[in-house]
Amino acid sequence: MNTKLPVGITMGDAAGIGPEIVVQACAQGLRAPHVVYGDAGALRRAAAALGARLDVVEIATPAQASLRAGLIEVIGRGPALPADLPPGQLSALAGRGAYDYVCAAIDDAQAGAIRAIVTAPLNKHSMHLAGIDYPGHTEILAERSGTTDFAMMLANDELRVLLVTIHVALADVIARITPQAELSALRLADRACRQMGIARPRVAVAGLNPHAGEGGKFGREEIEVIEPAIAQARAEGINASGPWPGDTIFMRARRGEFDIVVAQYHDQGLIPVKYLGLDHGVNVTVGLPFVRTSVDHGTAFDIAGKGVADHASLVAAFDLALAMTP
Repeated sequence: MNTKLPVGITMGDAAGIGPEIVVQACAQGLRAPHVVYGDAGALRRAAAALGARLDVVEIATPAQASLRAGLIEVIGRGPALPADLPPGQLSALAGRGAYDYVCAAIDDAQAGAIRAIVTAPLNKHSMHLAGIDYPGHTEILAERSGTTDFAMMLANDELRVLLVTIHVALADVIARITPQAELSALRLADRACRQMGIARPRVAVAGLNPHAGEGGKFGREEIEVIEPAIAQARAEGINASGPWPGDTIFMRARRGEFDIVVAQYHDQGLIPVKYLGLDHGVNVTVGLPFVRTSVDHGTAFDIAGKGVADHASLVAAFDLALAMTP
C-alpha cells in the first residue's frame, strides 16, 4: 500500500449530515492526505454555514490533488445538485449522488489511485427513489468490487464485532447460518484483527440461541453448525472459541478476554456496540480488496443543516483506515 496516496472520503447523501461532518473533519485537520467524492456546491454551502475557512476546488482524478491544508479537493462524479436542495428530506437526486460517489471511490480504489475509502452516510430510501436498490454501503462495495466473501465489522475503543449475517430479515437468519458462512466469518474476523495490528487475535463466537442453545435444549444450531465451524477454524490456526451465550459475551470482550466477537445477526452484534455510543464507532467492510471504513451512524435527517452534527465518528473512521493501511 502506497501511504502517500490520498484517502478517498465519500460525502454521502447531500440532504443529510454528510457535507457538514466532512467539512468539520477537514477543518479540524486530518492526519493524512485526502480527497472527497461529492458535490462541490454542497460542500461550499456547508463550509459557509459552519464558518469554516476552507477553499473547495474540483479536480478530475486523485492524481491531480495538491493535498494542501485548508483545501477540500472534490472529485464530482455525480449529478449536479441544486443549491436549494432541502436538508433533511428524501431526494432521488441526492440518493443518486451518494451512490455515484461511492462507485467512483470504489473504481479508484480498485485502480490503486487512493489509499482507502472512508464513507459518510447514505440513505437507502433516497437511493430507492433513484431506482437503486441496495440495503446499504456493504452490498454496493461487495458487488462493484466483485467480492463474494465479505462481512460487516463495527468497532470502537471497547468492542469489535463482526456479523455472520447482515441486512436480512430475522425470519431468514437461521437459514443463512451455515457452516460455510460461519467459517467465513471466523476467517474474516481473524483477518480484520491482524490488519489492525493484533498478532494473535482471540476470536469469540456468540451463540444463536438463548444460553448458546444449552446443549440442544433451546436449538441445535450451536451443535450442528457453529461448533464444527469453530473446530475447523482452530484447525486452520485461528484462535477461536465458543459458542458463548450472547447475553454475556460482549461484557467479557469489553473486559479484555477477547479481541473480537463474531455475532450471528445484525441486532445481536450492533446493539452492544451502539449502546456504547456513536461518537467513536467505526463500520468496516472486511474482505474487500481495499480498506473501507465508515461512520457507524446514519444521515440524521432530523438535524441535517443545523450545524450540530458531530464529526467524531468520521475522524475515527479516517484514523482506522490509516491504521489498517500502514
